Order: sequence, then structure tokens, then C-alpha cells
Amino acid sequence: MTADVRRPRVILSQGYRGRAARRGLLPALALLGLTSGCVSPRGMAPPATAGVAAVDPIAFFAGRTHGTGVLHIVASKARTTDVVGHGTRDGADAITLEQDVVQGGRAATHRIWQLRRVGPGSYAGTLTDAAGAVTARVDGAALVIRFGMRHGLRVVQRLYLQPGGRVALNTMTVRKWGIVVARLDERIERL
Repeated sequence: MTADVRRPRVILSQGYRGRAARRGLLPALALLGLTSGCVSPRGMAPPATAGVAAVDPIAFFAGRTHGTGVLHIVASKARTTDVVGHGTRDGADAITLEQDVVQGGRAATHRIWQLRRVGPGSYAGTLTDAAGAVTARVDGAALVIRFGMRHGLRVVQRLYLQPGGRVALNTMTVRKWGIVVARLDERIERL
């Protein structure tokens, strides 16, 4: 499947020619614009999930979903996020999820997740924004997703299924050199 994946452009000011630009720090921060689902430092804590079934990303993301959230990137103003997704099951143990992501009124970017079950509560896959493999594992009431991005960014997402199974809260943290550079809170609803 071929996707039209729009890559972010980083425009440096005329006077900025520092070491950070040459080492890719600014392009790395610009890549954060493609991500969806982070928590602000004082973001809402996940609710108690006692009695809620474990998250099954293949079942949850099959069909249409809509997510809204707030993305906080270090040294930037908070941005709203709006994500429209359409998931297609590839058999019982795999899914392809296509998403259109809009941040703060900018043009939409398109990304594709592919995820397959590789064991009980364990998943592996790919993401157009990721540099390398995506892994996911059920951890109690949460699904913990991990992947790397270009320029040494490390991403951890936690998806908490809510009672009724139609809503999940997604919290994501992005780190560079172990330091948090972005956080997102997102509410995802099955349509």
C-alpha cells in the first residue's frame, strides 16, 4: 500500500547556524508535529480502570475512530490535535490503521500503522513516522506502545480503555537524550 506521507519542513531563521541545527535537534523537534497523543506535565491522570477489559488494539481500531487532544512541545505553544482514523483488519491478528492528523489548524498529514499480534498481549508492527519497529504490550489495563523516531527520539504511548470499550485515553511522552521534549493527552473514540 502506498501512502502520501508529508514530511515536516524545518525553516531556520537567517541568523541561526548553531550546532543544534547541524546535529538535527530542530528537525527532530519538527518531527514531533507528526505525532499524536501526548500529556502535558500537569495533564490528566488516567482514570481508575478496575474492571475494564484489557486493550485489544486490533479490535479497538477496526473501523472508524476520532481522536482529539493537546500536544505540548518544549519551547512551543500548546497545539490541538485532531486525528481521524480508519482501521482495516488483516485477518484476526493484524490491522492496518490509516490516520489523517491535523495540528493547530495546519494541513493534515497522513500516516499508516500496521500492527500484528505476536503472542498473548504482545504486538509488533510499523508506523510511517517511526524509525524502526513498533512494539506494543498489554500492561494491566494499559497498552504500552514503544518506537523510535529519527534524530534519536524515543516514544512511549499508553492507551487506557475506558468502561464500555468505545473510548480510550492515550498519553504519549517523547524523549531526546532521556529528557522529555513533548507530551500529549488524547481522547480516542470509536465511531
